[in-house]
Amino acid sequence: MKKIVFLTGAGMSVESGFKTFRGSDGLWENYPVSQIATHEGWLADPQLVTEFYNMLRKKLYAAEPCKGHRLIAEMEKDYEVLVITQNVDNLHEKGGSTKVCHLHGELSKVCSSISPYDSRYIRELPEDDCEVIPGTKAGDGSLLRPFIVFFNESVPMIEVAAEWVQQADVFVIIGTSLNVYPAAGLTMYVRPGTPIYLIDPNDVNYNRSLGITHIKKGASEGVEELIKILSAE
Repeated sequence: MKKIVFLTGAGMSVESGFKTFRGSDGLWENYPVSQIATHEGWLADPQLVTEFYNMLRKKLYAAEPCKGHRLIAEMEKDYEVLVITQNVDNLHEKGGSTKVCHLHGELSKVCSSISPYDSRYIRELPEDDCEVIPGTKAGDGSLLRPFIVFFNESVPMIEVAAEWVQQADVFVIIGTSLNVYPAAGLTMYVRPGTPIYLIDPNDVNYNRSLGITHIKKGASEGVEELIKILSAE
């Protein structure tokens, strides 16, 4: 069974009405990124950051996966599908995907602010109880913080993602500018001769030597076209 690896960015979730991370204006949901998505912002005002992610979490739980999310999940019938996402939402999982690697963390979860990746203190917040009261402590006594990779923090899951890309028979990039590192560097792990598809309605600057096939459509229409291309091979 062919292994298809997807790398998805903000353009994947835009059709679900959910903004993820930074736009070109340096704002996220009208807040300066430096205030709500950096370690310095967290240290300066953990209450503001906690309340921001409470608000964002409610928006996430109200969002539904788009057709593109569901089509990727349906491809598991015919292929081994691995999804690497730069997005902090869980729309791939809601759409039915079973193997998802979150590079930048998961909005639906909270963790220790001293040891964010200590699994003992990571917990998922259910939809009916998704607000964190500012000042709530994790099991290690530190403040409970969003399980999000803040800007300039390391990205521990990049190693898993690189391993997945190395295994790909087909590599598909959806809705990401290929300018955000370390995720943009994942193209370097694609085996020579592996087909690479880019689904994005906009012009994207990328290394032309990679031989990328650019499908200039939004996520849902683009995945539909991708399926046609793959089924015709």
